[in-house]
Amino acid sequence: MHTVSNIDERRQFREAYRRLIRAVGPVAETDDIASIHCLISGGINAGHYGRNGFGMSLLVHRIQAAALLAEAVSPDRSMTLSLLIAPLCQSGYISAEKVREDWGDDVAKLVGGLMNVVALYAKNPSVESDNFRNLLLSLAADIRVIIIVIAERLQLMRAINHHPDDNAVRRVAAEARYLYAPLAHRLGLYTIKSELEDLALKYSNREIYTRIAHDLNQRKAARDAYIADFIAPVKSRLEAAGLKFEIKGRTKSISSIWNKLQKQHNDLDHIYDLFAIRVIIDTPPEREKADCWMAYSIVTDMYKPNPARMKDWISIPKSNGYESLHTTVNGPQGRWVEVQIRTRRMDLVAEKGLAAHWRYKGLKGENNLDAWMNNVRDILETADSGPLELMKNMSMDIYSDEVFVFTPKGDLHRLPKGATVLDFAFAIHTKVGCGCIGGRVNGKNRKINFRLSSGDTVEINTSANQSPNQDWLNFTVTSKARTKIRQVLNDARNHQATLGKEMLMRRLKNRKIDFDEPNLMRLIKKLGFKTVTDFFAEIADEHLDVARVVEQYEAMLRPEESPAESRSAGEYVMQPPLADDNGSPAVASDVLVIGSTSIKGMNYKLARCCNPIYGDDVFGFISSDGVVKIHRSDCPNSAHIRERYPYRIISTRWSGKAGEQFGATISVTGIDDIGIVTNITSIINKERDILLRNIAIDSHDGSFHGHLVVGVSSTESLDALIRKIKTIKGVKHVQRNK
Repeated sequence: MHTVSNIDERRQFREAYRRLIRAVGPVAETDDIASIHCLISGGINAGHYGRNGFGMSLLVHRIQAAALLAEAVSPDRSMTLSLLIAPLCQSGYISAEKVREDWGDDVAKLVGGLMNVVALYAKNPSVESDNFRNLLLSLAADIRVIIIVIAERLQLMRAINHHPDDNAVRRVAAEARYLYAPLAHRLGLYTIKSELEDLALKYSNREIYTRIAHDLNQRKAARDAYIADFIAPVKSRLEAAGLKFEIKGRTKSISSIWNKLQKQHNDLDHIYDLFAIRVIIDTPPEREKADCWMAYSIVTDMYKPNPARMKDWISIPKSNGYESLHTTVNGPQGRWVEVQIRTRRMDLVAEKGLAAHWRYKGLKGENNLDAWMNNVRDILETADSGPLELMKNMSMDIYSDEVFVFTPKGDLHRLPKGATVLDFAFAIHTKVGCGCIGGRVNGKNRKINFRLSSGDTVEINTSANQSPNQDWLNFTVTSKARTKIRQVLNDARNHQATLGKEMLMRRLKNRKIDFDEPNLMRLIKKLGFKTVTDFFAEIADEHLDVARVVEQYEAMLRPEESPAESRSAGEYVMQPPLADDNGSPAVASDVLVIGSTSIKGMNYKLARCCNPIYGDDVFGFISSDGVVKIHRSDCPNSAHIRERYPYRIISTRWSGKAGEQFGATISVTGIDDIGIVTNITSIINKERDILLRNIAIDSHDGSFHGHLVVGVSSTESLDALIRKIKTIKGVKHVQRNK
């Protein structure tokens, strides 16, 4: 066969095919196996099963992924068929209509979702690209598409060890770490999640992975002996209590150990709860809770527990269906051991996630998951932040521990650990969240940023005059709250932009100046605004003087300077004479004193080669058209100007008070981190007299280098901003560009 061309691939194909048939046999319809065998054979003979980007047989890869899906998650007819059929539909061998006709609407729907994912991967949607959001939306179309792609990604991760294309391997590892492992965690696929994280660490930092794996292997004999010593007396006591059970011992995953090493700054010998014991009890449903608590009592009688490490996921299961009792006890030799106690049914749910949960809980589990998926779709469709910030917001709800909070009527709400009164308000309803002014927590008045604990009873206080503001994003943690706050702020920003545009249009009409959109776009870009909305909103907020904007716009309509002159200047005109809303002249205090005294009405320009701002040491240069061009004394062109045109230099100093907005560029370098850009922009947004006009960030090999264009009123405020940015963790160097 063309796609299974060597002995090793043929062996892999046969092994995976036998595993798949064994797993899906009970759920397959009568002629499914014969039909899919015929379809695949025809696709192979027609050359439609090629190779993937890593040079692997696509047929072998899909068969292996289908077997993994059936064994590790759940044998499902539609998911298995769609995984095998999608490549043939993508290549054009079989049409979507034919799939629907032969296999049904459900399979056709999943095939369509998988084809969308493949099409997006063809565009190389890295985590940093805009296409990444489209990929997430495609995944969110149907929960089963997520499960299929997670299984396919895990199979790919298993197969690319030591592949020569290191960059491609690292890209797949990054996707597993940022997207598929968090999604697997949220779906309760903990075994798959752990393997994805381990492989991601292996491919992104093989030295660390190998070192930990080697250390664990060296300690294996001692670890096994310790676990056996720990289990023996526990086993005897549980048997004496009449329980039927199985005990398993395990070591934490390599990625989990690496995370603990980084957090605790310890070595393997001092890792907290490195060992874990799982007690799985065979008991009927009506005895599950009682028998689990009996086993818990026996274990904690034998070994002293750590109360802070006790987790009861039996009384109130996790939102993904996970049920278990967790405790950490002080075992022999004073070593901490984590003990998990659950029933056989609970263990199946824990191993295979929501797919197994559906089998026991029916529609209730699906409805809970639908609510989560609707929240994911809402985030993806309304968020205006970049993909990295998007993933950060999503993972907040996925990985965080949960707290359980009650309404006064006794309704229970699940929230991530660290959730505030405001998060709870948005969990109830968007309108309640937007009007929240605080709440009564256990009968006491609390502010909106008060962090909640499990068991709290919360009553929300609202006001018709309340509305979201930017500061709310600093303490909310749920994706729903942050998304809705941003949405309201964006709507308000758009409203302000509409008002700002009306102000500018009215002023242009009063001055009898024709509106020309291309020239306005040039001016907006020249002023450093990233979007038209930001430009007009700044006018409405009076951060931009509409009269001055009109003057700058009018200057752009005039004939341009000669090429020789424009090369040495390229500045924008700032003219002291202004006009009010009616077009009448207005008096403005001088910003500069030129020469020995202030010269009223003289035009001057701020040189863009050095971008002077209020407080800089400056000098004036009289251009051929009589306009004085203001340069910083340390301007890169100052030496040339002083040497060639000393007779055209005029003494210049600042006068009056700061207040005008001047453009300044700041260079920032540091360690590339998912939240560092957000921290920088947050500091700038909190400064009342500073406006962020543009930002460009470039990252490479764990480091980043960025340029920020800000509007400041003086060197004093710029220096203060630079000092604050330097305090951000991960920032190494900050300076103003010359």
